[in-house]
Amino acid sequence: MSLNLHLLRMFATVVRTGSFSRAADVLHISQPAISKRVQDLELQIGCRLLDRVPRGVRPTREGQVLMRHAETLFAAERAAEEEMRSLCTLEAGFLRIGASTTIASYMLSDHLGRFHREHPNVDLHVISANTREVADLMLAHEIDLALVEGPVADEELIVEPWRTDVMQLIAGPQHRFAESPSPIDPKMLADETLIVREQGSGSREIVLRALAEHGIEARRMLEIGSTEAIKQAVTAGLGVSIVSAAAIDDQVARGRLSAITMRGLAIERQLWQLKLPNRLDAPAAVAFDQLLKGKLELPIGAEADQPAASS
Repeated sequence: MSLNLHLLRMFATVVRTGSFSRAADVLHISQPAISKRVQDLELQIGCRLLDRVPRGVRPTREGQVLMRHAETLFAAERAAEEEMRSLCTLEAGFLRIGASTTIASYMLSDHLGRFHREHPNVDLHVISANTREVADLMLAHEIDLALVEGPVADEELIVEPWRTDVMQLIAGPQHRFAESPSPIDPKMLADETLIVREQGSGSREIVLRALAEHGIEARRMLEIGSTEAIKQAVTAGLGVSIVSAAAIDDQVARGRLSAITMRGLAIERQLWQLKLPNRLDAPAAVAFDQLLKGKLELPIGAEADQPAASS
């Protein structure tokens, strides 16, 4: 037997109000109509659910049992409605952001802080990974919003420009580049150990492509999987690197790194937002996307000095 929830709702209203007439007023239907619906429910279940008393009706023993279950069902229904309403109005829920490592570490803190202040009941989850991994997470619907450093060629994704990032050559403070009184010839990089990110990193692809376009190929490369580790390696004198300018302000200010200007070579890259076609974004994702678009005038690195926490 499958309970008819429409009939059950009418029965529960009769029990709560104590009469067919009052239930009819609540439900805005005629008294004979609601009486007929309760009779249909009794036939469906196979037992009498209501007894008539001088002042209305009261549930039978079977009616009391059914009413107890009805109250549980309708309480769950109300809870579901309230939760869905809160999600649709940014009163609760969560937002999963996937971001390339440099973006997650140096460019999201202020955005996350502003979003949290405006929507404190929305839980934020930031996943830091390289460009290809973030794209795969978006394709798998495991994140709601994706920001990446490298170009993505994937017919299943919409790739939109987000902002421009300046790439900066860095060296240790004792390096010969740091001692140069004028911009260096970028061809000098061919004789250096160039420290780069791992395969799949957008930073690596942009840097190597820009150097190749100027006929520059480093004879030695050291691959390290995070910008923070690269900066430590450069500080220790293991080589030079080209990283986002947003990532170096604090170390340059403390004299641990030197920002080097290259003569005739400036490297910039477009940062991208990935979207899925025909996907209905959750309200939290829409709100964060609007916040991102409203902050485009901020210079790279202006958001925060400290890396954003990721999960």
